[in-house]
Formats: sequence, structure tokens, C-alpha cells
Amino acid sequence: LAFCRGRVVRVPKGPLIRVMGTEVVIPCNVSDYDGPSEQNFDWEFSRETDFVRIVSTWDSTFTSEEYQKRVGNGDIKLRRSSNDAVELVIRNIQPTDQGRYKCSTPSTDATVQGNYDAEVQVKVISDGLSVSGSKARSSVSLRLSEGDSFKLRCSAITTSPEHTHLHVTWQIKGGSTWRDILSLTHEGKFHPGPGYEERYRNGDIRLDTGANDTYRLSVSQASSVDGGAYRCLVSEWVRGADSSWQKIQEKSVEIASVAIQRTGVVISTSNVSVTERDSLDLTCNITTDRSGIFQAEVLWYFSASPDDTLSDAQVLLSVDRDSVVSDSTLISLSHVDRNSYRLLVREVDVEDSGYYFCQAAVWVPLHNGSWHKVVERTSAPVSVVVTVLEPDYEVFLNASKTPKFSDDPTELNCRITNAQDTEANIRFTVSWYYRQRLRSDDVVTEELLATMDADWTLLLGDRSRERTQNGEIIFSKKTADIFSLRIQWTSESDRGDYFCVISAWSRHRNNSWVKSKDVTSASVSIFWATQDYTLTVEAVKLKPFFVAGHTFEMTCKVSSKNIKTPRYSVLITAEKPLTDQSNPNGTTRIISLNQDSVVRLEDWTDQTRVDGVVLEKVQENEFRYRMYQTQISDAGLYRCVVTAWSPGGGGMWREAVNGLSNPIQIDFQTSGPVFNVSVHSDNPTIYQGELADLLCIVTMEGMALEPDDMSFDVSWFAVRSFALDREPVLLASLDRRGIVMQSRRNGSSDLSLERISPLEFRLRVHGCEDHDFGNHYCVVTPWVRSATGVWQREPDIKAKPIFLSVKMDVLNAFKYPLLIGIGLATVIGLLSCLIGYCSSRWCCKKEVQETRRERRRLMSMEMD
Repeated sequence: LAFCRGRVVRVPKGPLIRVMGTEVVIPCNVSDYDGPSEQNFDWEFSRETDFVRIVSTWDSTFTSEEYQKRVGNGDIKLRRSSNDAVELVIRNIQPTDQGRYKCSTPSTDATVQGNYDAEVQVKVISDGLSVSGSKARSSVSLRLSEGDSFKLRCSAITTSPEHTHLHVTWQIKGGSTWRDILSLTHEGKFHPGPGYEERYRNGDIRLDTGANDTYRLSVSQASSVDGGAYRCLVSEWVRGADSSWQKIQEKSVEIASVAIQRTGVVISTSNVSVTERDSLDLTCNITTDRSGIFQAEVLWYFSASPDDTLSDAQVLLSVDRDSVVSDSTLISLSHVDRNSYRLLVREVDVEDSGYYFCQAAVWVPLHNGSWHKVVERTSAPVSVVVTVLEPDYEVFLNASKTPKFSDDPTELNCRITNAQDTEANIRFTVSWYYRQRLRSDDVVTEELLATMDADWTLLLGDRSRERTQNGEIIFSKKTADIFSLRIQWTSESDRGDYFCVISAWSRHRNNSWVKSKDVTSASVSIFWATQDYTLTVEAVKLKPFFVAGHTFEMTCKVSSKNIKTPRYSVLITAEKPLTDQSNPNGTTRIISLNQDSVVRLEDWTDQTRVDGVVLEKVQENEFRYRMYQTQISDAGLYRCVVTAWSPGGGGMWREAVNGLSNPIQIDFQTSGPVFNVSVHSDNPTIYQGELADLLCIVTMEGMALEPDDMSFDVSWFAVRSFALDREPVLLASLDRRGIVMQSRRNGSSDLSLERISPLEFRLRVHGCEDHDFGNHYCVVTPWVRSATGVWQREPDIKAKPIFLSVKMDVLNAFKYPLLIGIGLATVIGLLSCLIGYCSSRWCCKKEVQETRRERRRLMSMEMD
């Protein structure tokens, strides 16, 4: 292949058949060459034997004398298409140009290899193609209606001596460009133009051949896009020597100019405004210049929006081409004349407001008696506004009852006056509103109290719902034109402005009610002057001096102003010293008496003195409190908390004001002993499972007491943290009667609490676990018997906590697991040895017979 490689010059395979007077283009290219990429070309022509130089790409003097004029005029020229290809262009070729054309390339190769020229034969034939219209040389004008059909004809014939084929194309001119409609190719195939494929498949566009070499274009269902100039474009094709088709010439002729009259559908009126219960009259007009027989099919549509499609719109009435009208009660459709259809809607209401449009289809009869729809159009929507007949009336609001004091009744009447144009189809309802009065200029929105809908169903607002359900607020309709609002017991929160809104409702054709008008009344102010409530409470100690064990007694006297028929509720509170562990907050609620004289124990928890406190009502404004067998722990400040109540609506009591009395102090002066408490442990760090001993030791200073004259309540607590930042947990308690109580425990450890001496108490934790660690302390409540034999409770005493640490005994924890592991390992090892020995001894034994070898001496090498 390397030796055979060389320059190759190519021209089309001849002969090339061309028509006289047309433009001829002969390409030439070169390949497989050396040297520069851009190659030069020389063209020569020969009629018989000698070649005459025509034109060159690199030598301007190459052209012979007989071709210089044609080359200079541009009738013959070279057109370079690439670096290695050119085209010889001959315009208006003549029979004298028939002959052989040679394309040659100057050598740029290092060695001469391949061919440097190529020849092609060109044959020039006469023009035998003739294209004309059907009747005349000039085009005709057609005026058609939308949906009509038309046919156009052109004649094309050729007398060429060669075997040529014709390619016929029908075109339409839209604007300045021609568009293909339908073609019959030189290969005998039909090819529709862009946009005409669907109409060609439906048979609306056809191309037929007839006698005398005629080609007929048939167009059915003409539309506005079919208007324009039509021409017949015919090209002549011949098969070349390489079996490819080549177009040798092309001619066209304008056949006709077609104008399509568009069929229009319009509604005679534009936007319409109709009064409620009047009639709506609309006419649909079909504009067409069609003079033959046709029938129209009309549909009327209604839509709430002008942008709705036909599928979204509502069909009102329709009439088909046989003039059959669909039935309707309040809507009628009539055929006024040939092109007009009238829609009449009787007794319109608000629901008829919207957009109306009609759709019309034109049908024409065919020769076989059937009907064919030629066009269908939809009109632009017409806006229809139905104005409501609003009734004319006024609203007046007055207060028939106004409160002068709190809890007085209030009654408001909303009256309809000067009502006009109110017929049987009008109904009135009311809505009540409240607006709070403010001293500043702040804007306050109104609150809905209640409203009625069209069927007089009462709908309550959030402000009045509960009170209306309880009967405190009553909404009623006294007469046909009076609505009433009554508040049975008016409170201070009801003070403000009230107004009503009367709504008029109109009945529609479907018996539904639609609100047509609202009229608001002037506001009515409900207000009365009030004075601030005052309440004074004075506490008096009846016995100025007493000792522990005696009865404490005090009275509370109450006086009030600006309160109507008040009643009082009393609460006795005590403020204990901060050293009192039973109530770390400081204030204790002891006993209360409500406005109905019902006594209740509040936070009194001393079960031994359940009946030790008494609160009673001496007079209407005087109350007495007694506390029997007072203890030293009862020391503190005592007060009376009084609440004044006034009667409210429905027999209920309403809280008016609160008052607090002066404090009364209980202080016991005694020179008795002083107790101290401490916690001790000989071994605060222990191991898991061991016994922990904690001692609570009570020491006494001052006056000495006999063991029988003192007793103690002891409680043990634990805080499971290092920093005392958690709540203490009660472990166990021992009261002064010797009864031990333990709290529920989750672990396996156990507790015991005992008294080992009159002033020592021991807590033992058996089988300690890790969750038993923490700060432990005891709280002691001393009890001392007085000279009168009464036991007095002393304040609680809390000991300083001691931290109990629980450690794990590593040796004891791992001793038994290690022994068990070593024992199991030894047993398994011995068992493995025994199994191996038995297996090798009896199960896997093989007898091997050893072959006995003869003992011979080796021969010497010399003998071998």
C-alpha cells in the first residue's frame, strides 16, 4: 500500500447532462498529496482532441484568448470550497460548451506518484420543460368562505431527449417567503410540507395527476392560514452515471391568489348591568358571507372567570343544526333570524353575575345528503353584573335598663326603623358587638358577642359563650323589628360601648339566602362610677403573757368600705423561724374559714393535736383563733388573711378585695437545756459487703434533765453525692415512742436503727453496696416534759453530715473466679490428655511390617 500511494485528482463521473441556459457547477478535488495544504487547480476544455486553457487558481495569464471575455465577465469562474477542492462555475451554458473538461493540479510532491489530472464529459441539451396554469398565463383570484374547498391546477411537460423525471411542488406565499404545501417527487412519492402533515393524513390536502400532464391541488376545510398566493414549482431531474439523481433545471408559475373570508361569532352587546329579578337578554350573531345552504349549531356558556376554558365553563342552553333546543325552566333560547340566536334569562339574581359567551358551528350539506361541519368559533366573553335591590332601613339602639351598681341588670334594644322596599323575600338578622373603653387613644377592636345567620341560628362569640350558656346573658327577638340583649348581672368587665349590626338577607331562586346589606347602629355606653374597695384587718392578742402548754388566743376585727353586703373569708398563717426544719419556706397556712362559715385545716400536720386549733366567727366582722397546749415549736408570727366577697349573679360570690392583719408574735422565754447533735463513725471508709456503723450523739448544755423527762425523734438522711447538691433521701426514723420506720430500698443491703443510750442512736448498714455511699446525717427533734407534766416539742436540730465511702475488695472479688477458672482448666487439660492417650493406644494403632533388607557388600569400582 505504501508503494501504491500517490496524488489522486477526482471529478464527477460523466457524462454530466445539463440544460442549455442554466448554470453548471463541476467540482474537482485532490487528495494524498505532499507539500502545502492549499493546492492550485487548472481547468481546460476540449471539443475533440486539443485542450484549450480556461481558468487557473494561481496563474492569471493561464486563460486562453477565446475565454478571456467570459472569464472577465464572471460567466466562467472558479469557486474554492476548501484548500484541496474547487468548483468550475459556468453560467448560461450553451451547446458550444459541450465537450470534455480536464482538471489538473501542479505537482508539489517530492516524487511523481499518482494522477495529476482528471476529465469529465459534459452534454448540453435543449430546454424542453414547459410549466403553465390551467386556463391562462396570469393567476386567478378566488374569494372563499372559511370551511370551503377549492382546487388548483397546473400543467408541466418536458420534451427533453434524455430520460428525465419531473418533481412537482405546490407552494403558498405567506409574507415574503414561499412555504411547501405538498410535493410529488421525481421518485413518485408524496411529501407534505412542514405543518401540513396532519391535514395530508386526514385527506384535507391532496395532489392528483390528470390528463394532459396536469397536477391538481385539492384543499378541503379551508381556514384563514390557507389565504395567499399559490404557485406550482416544477424541477427536472436526471439519473447520473453514478446512479444518483441530479436536478438539471427548475421552473415555477403562479396559479392563483386565494382570499379566505373568516366566519365570526360575536355577542351583540358588550358589558351588561342588570338589576336583580329583571331579565337578561343576549344575542349571538354569526357573521359570514356564505350564501349557500348551511345550518348553525349554537351553545351558550357561563363562567365565573373570563380565563376559564370550555371544559371549566357551565353549559346553559344549546340548539343543534336541526333547531332542537335543550330544555330549561328560567332560561330560553330562540332563533331570531338566520344568523342570530337570542338567550333570555328571567329573574336574574346575584349568582348570575359572571361572563357569558357563545360557541357556533356552521354545517353544510354534502352531495350524499350528510352534513359536514366546516367551521367552529367561540365569541369573546361578555361581562354581566347583577345589581342587588338593597332594602332601605335605619337602625336605632337604646338602653331600656342601665346599671347603677355592679351586678345590676342591663338591657339593650336594637330597633329597625324607616324600612322601605322590604318584601317577603327579605329577612333581617342581628349581630351584637362590644368595645372596651380606654382612657388613652389606643385603638380597640370590637369583640363579637353573638350573631345570627340567615335561618336565625344564634352563633356565640368567645367573650359571651360561657355566660350565655349559664343564663347570665340572654339574646332574644321581641318583635319582627326589635332585637334585645340582656345582661342579668352586670360586672365591671362589662363596662364599655355596645352596638348592633342589622343584616338584610335576600332569597334566591334556589331558596338560598344571601346577605345583601349591613347597617350599623350608633354605640351605647354602659358605665357607672365606682370607688375603690378598702379593707382593714386588725389582730389582737387576748392574753399578753403565757407559757408553753397554755392556750394561745387572738381575734381578727374586719372593717370595709364601698363593698355591697360583704362577707369575709379568714385564713390564719404563721411565720416560723428559719431554724424550723418542718417548713423551710417560713410561712405555714394553719386553718381557714370561708364566706359560708365552713372551717378547713390547711397545712396543720400535727396528728397529736388535730383538735388543737379552732377558728370561729364571733360577729359578722370579728373572728377568733385559739391554739391549745402550745409548744415551743409554735413560736412565730401569726396573721389573719381576710378576703371580702360581694354577691354576684346567679347566687354566686365574687371576690372583691384582700386584706392582711398586723402580726401577733408567740415567743417563749425559757432557761431550759440546749441540745446539740453530731454524727460519728469509727470507720467511714468500708468495703462492699461489710457493716457500716453510724452514731447520732445528742449532747445537752445548761440545765440538766432526768432521762425520763426528755425524749427524741431521730431521722436519718443520706445525700448521694459528694457536694450535697441533690435532694436528701430518708433512710429510717425512730420516734420518741420507740417505733422504727424504714423507707423502701432498691438494693440488697439492709438497715437497722436502735437506741443504745438515752443520748445515742446507732444506724447500721448491713452488706453495704456501692449505692450506699454519700453524706449521712441525722435530724433530732427533742421533747421535754415541763413541770406541769406536758410534753413540749423543741425545734429540730440537724447534725453536720459525715461522708460514707464504699470501696470494692479486689482480692475477694476475684478470688473465687480465679479458683474456679484454674480448677476448670486443670480438669479440662487432664481430660484432654486422657482422651489423646486412649485414642493413640487403641483407636489409631496400625501395624507396619518392615521389609527385611539383605546385607551385601558393595563391589569395588574396578570390578564394576
